[in-house]
Amino acid sequence: MSVSSQSKLPEPKDLSHHLSRATRSRQASNIKQFYKYFSIPGIGQLAGGLPNPNYFPYDTLEAKVALPDRFKPTPNKPVDPPLAALAATSLSDSTSLPSSNVLVPHASGTTDPLRKIDLASALQYGTAQGYPPLYYFIRQFTRENLHPNVPYAGGPEIILTVGSTDGFSKALQALSNEWSEEKDWIREREGLLVEEFAYMNAVQAARPRGLNIVPVAIDDEGMKATGKGGLEDVLKNWDYTRGKRPHLMYTVTIGQNPTAGTLSVARRKEIIALCNKYDIIILEDDPYWYLQYPSAANKKVEARAARENDSTTVEHAEKIRANFRTHESARSTAPAPSSSAPQKSSGYDFLDSLVPSYLSVDTEGRVVRLDTFSKTVAPGCRLGWITAQPALIERILRITETSTQQPSGFVQAMIAELIMGPQSKKDGGQGGAKDGSGWKVDGWVRWLEGLRGNYERRMNAMCQILEDGQFLVKAGRRNSLTAHASSSDDDEDEWAVVEKTQMYAFDWPLGGMFIWLHINFPSHPLFKKVEPARLSHALWILWTTKPFLVLASPGNIFSPTPEIAQQKGWQFFRLCFAACDEELLAPISKRLVEGVAAFWRIKDVGKIEELLKDEEATVDARCVQMMGPC
Repeated sequence: MSVSSQSKLPEPKDLSHHLSRATRSRQASNIKQFYKYFSIPGIGQLAGGLPNPNYFPYDTLEAKVALPDRFKPTPNKPVDPPLAALAATSLSDSTSLPSSNVLVPHASGTTDPLRKIDLASALQYGTAQGYPPLYYFIRQFTRENLHPNVPYAGGPEIILTVGSTDGFSKALQALSNEWSEEKDWIREREGLLVEEFAYMNAVQAARPRGLNIVPVAIDDEGMKATGKGGLEDVLKNWDYTRGKRPHLMYTVTIGQNPTAGTLSVARRKEIIALCNKYDIIILEDDPYWYLQYPSAANKKVEARAARENDSTTVEHAEKIRANFRTHESARSTAPAPSSSAPQKSSGYDFLDSLVPSYLSVDTEGRVVRLDTFSKTVAPGCRLGWITAQPALIERILRITETSTQQPSGFVQAMIAELIMGPQSKKDGGQGGAKDGSGWKVDGWVRWLEGLRGNYERRMNAMCQILEDGQFLVKAGRRNSLTAHASSSDDDEDEWAVVEKTQMYAFDWPLGGMFIWLHINFPSHPLFKKVEPARLSHALWILWTTKPFLVLASPGNIFSPTPEIAQQKGWQFFRLCFAACDEELLAPISKRLVEGVAAFWRIKDVGKIEELLKDEEATVDARCVQMMGPC
């Protein structure tokens, strides 16, 4: 963004009144303030209590890594390539695929702290912002490529975190006060707005602080701005006997966990306008932001047109697709250019094709965005960053100074060397590119494109299997009520009778790693004889038995309140197409569909009760053990 255009932008709004009491009183660390002097060349360091780097047991840090073009990307626009062009990259023998060796040296010959990548500096005590070379790379990438047009003066700042969970925890500390039912007035209780079905780690982090958990209704996109149970309805009609009107919102806007919704730019504008009106800060958690799938809408239209009429022509399918785009254009990941769409200038077609962050429409500095390397490198990295207006980042920096201090030096060094590479020939390091340099921004974006391609192919494969199996078809032959006039008395006209029962419904996700399966339990033969939640639990148990052996996540574990779990949670299951081996995805998906069909053939209540004999505690423990924290 040019200097002239920056000068016309509004200053970010002062949100210091939302800071918690503890955060307002935090001061800069007396120790950390010296760290900026440690990097002065030739300085005689007698101030800090730092161990000698020559005594670190690691001489180098090395790893064999993929080249950035290992995986085949999918197109950036919603086109319909032939199936052959979507053939997945084979990973059966990753050792045979092109790779490079990353090496972090013990000591770099570079003196510039912003270019110096070595173990002597990375494994030492460091600044709370993060390892300087990696911090400045991510800061530049965020401001110039990811969110190049944030509409407030000066733009956002960043701070590195120990992953998004850590970032969310620090944001909560900074922006909410703890409340105790035993000690505090109800009028002082603060609240957190969340989607009707939500990522429960965030909810469970907020509950111990005494926050009201306030669900907002959702649709296929995600959080609703208007209508019954939508954001406006919740805020306008807030019941103050519950406490203060919520001033924080936690949301996952791309491939929402668990519902897979993707929020359009139009919806974002509606929601942020309400947040401006009601003075709300948005905590935007987007671990799946790069995993947006342009092909999903078209694939869905084609699959359902083919199901409705096997003889559907290409022309007719295109008419249906055009109609679909007209009515669901808000969900398109490639909206037609218009005055309402935020300006894009990332320098990369892939990044420009993505639905932009709330930051792109944030004129008041209300968005605190959480990013992570968990889905783009590995969850065990425990590395991410927060993007927000500078005043909020400064307060989170003070929290970091006296808590985590900084992410792991091993991880920061490896990521920095992988992407940035050695800064001079005398560095002694080796980056992730084939020639020993780093991936740089070009390579990092190409890696993200390839990841999106692989996950998009997986999504299409599972969705097609689910699409083909969502109806239970019963076929038979029945005597005609009348005979042909030319037929003899013994001749009968027979015709096929087909009864189709829809067992479940779902949307092809426009992003993320999940499919949100809505089970049509009212169509089950025993729906009126077995309590719905028990019927749902019986299906879940059946899936875990032979010959099906499939584990899905029950919708009730994503219900932020007991009321939602009881009223709606039992209707849904979350399916993840990301975790299992590529060659197992289709067989597992087919077994899941076969399990639903087998369950619909059960007409004896006794068989349902037999499935439910397992002790609830045992089943819940097995569920948690197999699914992990995601």
